[in-house]
Amino acid sequence: MSDPYYNIVKLIERLHRHFLDVLRAELHRLEVDDINAVQALLLYNIGEDEVVIRDLKDRGYYHGSNVSYNIKKLTEFNYLQQERSTHDRRSIRLKLTDKGLRLRDAVRELQTHLASQITGSQDLQKELDGAATAMLRVERIWTDFIRYGRN
Repeated sequence: MSDPYYNIVKLIERLHRHFLDVLRAELHRLEVDDINAVQALLLYNIGEDEVVIRDLKDRGYYHGSNVSYNIKKLTEFNYLQQERSTHDRRSIRLKLTDKGLRLRDAVRELQTHLASQITGSQDLQKELDGAATAMLRVERIWTDFIRYGRN
């Protein structure tokens, strides 16, 4: 395995864990103690639109039982509301409640704050653009492997 590839895989895992730590710290600062960082990230990813649970899975954000458990908890704590689709009774639409929207806005503000620390440096911005391009290529390779197997 090449060192750059191995390093990027390790870094992706580490960055995800660190990002969840950042969200945990922000939840603590906001005195939100009824949900965890993964659930806050789920709210952020749902955003303002109504979504179907399947959309979250198809976008690659979450896996089956994990998303179902988190949606159940977010609904219990009044961050989400669920509604059965009128066209397909098996499909459940999700929408953030006012409480969920407030927390999503707080996470968005945190993201804006963190991004502002990066955009001040053109060199760093250029490096991030290159890193994003490389990570998109890795994602494409992984997606092709999942869909088509080894070539």
